[in-house]
Amino acid sequence: MSDHNNIESENISSNHDTTEFREFEEGDNVNTNNDDKDTSSSNNNQENQENLETITSESTNQTEEDQYAHDFDNLEKMILSTGIRVGTPVKTKYMTPFIVRANPEGLYILDISKTLARIDVAAKFVGRTNISRVAITSAREYGKTPVEKFCELTGATGLFGRFMPGTFTNPSLPNYMEPEIVIVTDPQADQQAVLEATRAGVPVIAISNSDNVTSKVDLVIPANNRGRKALATIYWLLAREVLKKQGNIKSDKEMRLSIDDFETKLVEEIS
Repeated sequence: MSDHNNIESENISSNHDTTEFREFEEGDNVNTNNDDKDTSSSNNNQENQENLETITSESTNQTEEDQYAHDFDNLEKMILSTGIRVGTPVKTKYMTPFIVRANPEGLYILDISKTLARIDVAAKFVGRTNISRVAITSAREYGKTPVEKFCELTGATGLFGRFMPGTFTNPSLPNYMEPEIVIVTDPQADQQAVLEATRAGVPVIAISNSDNVTSKVDLVIPANNRGRKALATIYWLLAREVLKKQGNIKSDKEMRLSIDDFETKLVEEIS
């Protein structure tokens, strides 16, 4: 694997010092003849004004943090409802670090915190790249619409259906391309794309389920890569983070498309 393998997440923590605010009341009667008292009063006023500004700033920061935590909790609940962390009855040694337990039905459950962390790392990586040279493949039918919407929002290049051999390795082909990053919906279904990207020295990001083999993958995003809602959610989250890293949006409210827009519609839903 090339030096592109060294993809690391960043852990950022912030601590806020606590500042006490002392009330200050100025008396109605001021002795204008006492310069020392006037100077002291002025200094106290200035000190307390600074303390008040500090308190106000910290209070605002705390309010923003509380709002972020609230929004994150709501988002996480919504994400969990899409089945994004529900794996298969099989696990590989490659995916074991991303599995927290098995549910009563025997399906392995993926660690959602690691899923979100890997999406953030992937977005940082993609955000530093020429987005038009990020190729995304999906041999899975349920991955087509999510990939299309991701490309629509970000400008990445989508490759759908059967991957044409030689796309990344044979310059004589009319559809030949030289991507800087390859993202695959399933490292098994998109195996040819993974192999060619590896041969070309291109880093591979893969949405991987509990039963996937990821020996040729540079960055694993552990998630259910078979469900309609799960794939829509993964690509929506990734698109959102990429747009934020690029500076194109600042909040979720600026996302033009919703998770529902990313979801592949069934025939009966369309008719």
